[in-house]
Amino acid sequence: MKIISYNVNGVRAAIKKGLLEWLQEEDADIICLQEIKAKQDQIPTDLISQAGYPYQYYYSANKPGYSGVAIFCKQEPTNVVYGTGIEYMDFEGRNLRVDFDTFSVMSLYLPSASNINRLDFKYKYMDDFFDYITNLKQEIPNLIICGDYNICHQAIDIHDPVRNAKVSGFLPEERAWLDKFIQHGFIDSFRMFNKEPHQYSWWTYRANARNNNKGWRIDYNMVAEPLQDRITHASILPTAMHSDHCPILVQIKA
Repeated sequence: MKIISYNVNGVRAAIKKGLLEWLQEEDADIICLQEIKAKQDQIPTDLISQAGYPYQYYYSANKPGYSGVAIFCKQEPTNVVYGTGIEYMDFEGRNLRVDFDTFSVMSLYLPSASNINRLDFKYKYMDDFFDYITNLKQEIPNLIICGDYNICHQAIDIHDPVRNAKVSGFLPEERAWLDKFIQHGFIDSFRMFNKEPHQYSWWTYRANARNNNKGWRIDYNMVAEPLQDRITHASILPTAMHSDHCPILVQIKA
């Protein structure tokens, strides 16, 4: 079972850059998208079906052209859950989950705080999301949370940990939250297979950062511990060029 997560930074723009052809080539079973920046009726769902994904689920932000998540599936889920039931979260379209017989997959877009005025909002979201997932795991222990967490976990995950030490996305409080999240039953699947530095999933568009590999690893496929023995592979796919992010992949035994 091949699962890919990808912050596309606008699904319509990514499609114009060849996203659909790439989807066909990768042939994943499940695709989790973040930051789709569109409503479902603005998206060419028929072309996505033709690319191999007849089951498509969208959860857009109320604000046009902002945030939003989606999941594309080759097989029909047994259940689909839109949002968390927490109003301020759901207003921004940041959580979508599909359930299958032996596991569930969530597409998550955790807020950034590039604007310092959003930092308190991000912290509140992180705390409430942690509580939500803690309760959800009681009901659904085999959970995979794919997405853009907007946090670099460790110094190995960012190109310049010293200069970025006071930048949101690498603040001590954010990193401690990710520590806690992992310690409470999740596996950073990529680090199971790759301990090397200079492995990133996002690069600013400024200063030729991607060509110089001055990036951040802020996208994760977090896999609940009960599924650990079913994880067979995880990787970053940096050659995909439809966004300022690149896709990340995890494979599990079905």
